[in-house]
Amino acid sequence: MRIAAVDDDTLQLELFVQTLTAMGHGCQTFETGEALQRALRRDTFDLLIVDWELPGVSGPDIIRWVREHVSRQLPILFVTHRQQERDIVEGLACGADDFMGKPVRVAELSARIRALLRRAWPDAASGELEFGRYRFLPATRELLMNGQPVALKAREYELALFLFQNAGRLLSRDHLREVIWGHNAEVISRSLDTHVSRLRSLLDLRPANGYAITSVYGVGYRFEALRPHACEAQEQAHGR
Repeated sequence: MRIAAVDDDTLQLELFVQTLTAMGHGCQTFETGEALQRALRRDTFDLLIVDWELPGVSGPDIIRWVREHVSRQLPILFVTHRQQERDIVEGLACGADDFMGKPVRVAELSARIRALLRRAWPDAASGELEFGRYRFLPATRELLMNGQPVALKAREYELALFLFQNAGRLLSRDHLREVIWGHNAEVISRSLDTHVSRLRSLLDLRPANGYAITSVYGVGYRFEALRPHACEAQEQAHGR
């Protein structure tokens, strides 16, 4: 998972990075709310960790902005020295999903992050997943379309599964590259575009079949499951 943390204490940020790395997640850190906001305009994350008292934009204001301009579903964890009941109430009321006091206890931090990620992005890797005529078999890493196997390479399968599991989400190029190729892999944009193009063709992903992959300029891709009337509208827009 890709997680962003904002805190003006560099030691605190180092603790977040160490904890999340040990959990197998990537962590991008920011020391101001403005820096996080700039990143969220061009990148996507699976969870945010936000401090309350920051230079410039405060933690509650950042969360309100995220809920209005980015996502209402993105899980957000407040980690702050402010621990009065009124602070907890305000923190949750502004849009945070959980609230944790400092000093941070690593085991508790890990448990809260796992719980938030589990609720937001359920792990269904152990069982079959069906999306209309598409059925994923994670145990054998196979994809069936209308009951017939589709010949996919390993990364094509991973990308297809990730897109279907995240239908409706805007996913940045960096997010997709890290999920499919790993945190440290250097992958040129053409590789991602080629994989997306091949999936479009191999899986016949078009509005008539209920799905569409849209390129969002300057950010990445959005994979969507379309309602019947939306399918017709998109087909007409493409002159079909």
